[in-house]
Amino acid sequence: MDVQLQQLRYFLAVEQTRHFTQAADNLGVSQPTLSKQIHTLEQTLGAPLFERIRGAVTLTAAGHTLLPLAQRMVSDADAAQEAVSDIVGLRRGEVRLGATPSLCSSLVPQVLGTFRADHPDIQLYVNEGGSQDLIENLHAHTLDLALIVQPEEGVDEALTATPVLRESLVVASVADRPAPTIHAQIALSELEHTPLVMFRAGYDIRGVTLDACRKAGFTPKFAVEGGEMDAVLAFVEAGLGVALVPSMVLANRPLLRATPLAPPGMRRTIALAHRKRSVLPHAAEALRTTLLQHIATQRLPAGVRPL
Repeated sequence: MDVQLQQLRYFLAVEQTRHFTQAADNLGVSQPTLSKQIHTLEQTLGAPLFERIRGAVTLTAAGHTLLPLAQRMVSDADAAQEAVSDIVGLRRGEVRLGATPSLCSSLVPQVLGTFRADHPDIQLYVNEGGSQDLIENLHAHTLDLALIVQPEEGVDEALTATPVLRESLVVASVADRPAPTIHAQIALSELEHTPLVMFRAGYDIRGVTLDACRKAGFTPKFAVEGGEMDAVLAFVEAGLGVALVPSMVLANRPLLRATPLAPPGMRRTIALAHRKRSVLPHAAEALRTTLLQHIATQRLPAGVRPL
């Protein structure tokens, strides 16, 4: 028979009070129950733990040997319970979120601000990267959640991807210069002779833009290429060219103009992904709830709608 944690707690209570009845009262159990558990513990260990001489209760040599071990085991068990309770109660823990650069500069800061206000003791880690890189990070267990651009063919079976947003791509240009079209909307073919500011190779929007231009019958000219989202927007602000960007990233860019694309336009679906067979940590589940509530209740920029 194995030693039970409850028996060690009873042993420590008797050692502290040196009185079986008082120890039982402190524990909220009957004295016979306490005595039985101590007797069972002594049988398991093969030695008496207490001596009862003239009404006094003292530790035997075996009891003295057990005492520091029991104190450490009970203390470790209490610490473990407290640590788990803190995680369940969101008083400690961490969450690792991945997101594409466009979402890191638009949606994610607002969501994390709300989450931090509600759960100030949770450590946040953010990994900014392309969707494919984020998917690989999920497989490698280095992320709990990832906001990705959902591929048309969907994600692999090891992941769950919940569509959360549908976002339009727009043409970004300098607000104080002539618009790239005289119309309210711009046909993609109108950009054939307009220099584009292009994202680096491997960037989600780069491939989408190049494919769309090819389908429109032309190969785009690049004014500059190779940047991330912030760099591309800065290059457009500097007048180097125009860029196809998600409408959400222009919400706080007063120097830039957003021109919608003419039908059928270009859209992308943003999904929240996580590993299918892994239970989300409590902190990650709380962040997921905060994100979905934000999307459902907050006013979203033009060209963005919740799913």
